[in-house]
Amino acid sequence: MKRLLKLLFLLLFVFGWSACGYKPSSYYSKKVTNEKISTNVVISAQDPENTVLIKDAVDVAIIETFRASLVDKREADTDLSFRISQPHYAPIEYNTDGFVIAYRATITLHITRKTKQLTKNYTALGSYDFTIAPNAVITDQERFDAIKYSAQKAIASFIAQVAAEGSRVGE
Repeated sequence: MKRLLKLLFLLLFVFGWSACGYKPSSYYSKKVTNEKISTNVVISAQDPENTVLIKDAVDVAIIETFRASLVDKREADTDLSFRISQPHYAPIEYNTDGFVIAYRATITLHITRKTKQLTKNYTALGSYDFTIAPNAVITDQERFDAIKYSAQKAIASFIAQVAAEGSRVGE
């Protein structure tokens, strides 16, 4: 009897979920980007090591969120070119002695999406809050982590922009 109730509940849940019209963001994103995507990250002369972090985060997002294939530029339906702004660090919390104990790292990604028919520019902002010891400097590891996580948030913002654009295709 319990097994039958569980099965009935599962079926009702599946039918209810599919009936509400939910579609994941990858469904709408594919309307804009198609299946084959190439990525390019412009290397920053001021901060070249961060470019690698951005490239890795971009590639992971393309595979996981867009559910698309990474291909060479010649084979791609869509080419995404990313350029990172210089990271900005702003103090956001002080201790009782007036020393900074938390920072917010903010980066801006400038993204160009090119297809055979269209070139479109996007701007995506990402930020990450992190703590440090009072009266200490930001270490390289903290800086790399801050850039990595803020870039992931900026990429998520870009994906949301593309998904919203895809939801309007064919209206």
